[in-house]
Amino acid sequence: MTKWYLLLGAILCEVTGSLSLKGALDNPALYVVVAAGFVSAFALLTAVLRQGMPIGVAYGVWAALGVALTSVLSAVLYDEPFTGLMAVGIALIMGGVLLVELGSHSPTTTRGAA
Repeated sequence: MTKWYLLLGAILCEVTGSLSLKGALDNPALYVVVAAGFVSAFALLTAVLRQGMPIGVAYGVWAALGVALTSVLSAVLYDEPFTGLMAVGIALIMGGVLLVELGSHSPTTTRGAA
């Protein structure tokens, strides 16, 4: 369970860095938050991988939730568009990540296959 909390932390740090990047255009002091967010995100992702989570699962969940949270929060914070079509795209991404996660537990998974 620890690896999932670490992954959530990585996602939140990455989203914070991304949203701060937009804000830094008007307030350059936020570049410190951008750098800290991305460095922390990669450090936490490294910890997730050390805990044994497959990279396909970790990166898939990170990317999907990062896209979803960044899209929703950018609409709230920066009044950027969030359309129904975007919501469908996010749902498709999350569905794909769910399939990757479920597939990683499949008994037919082969390791090191070329």
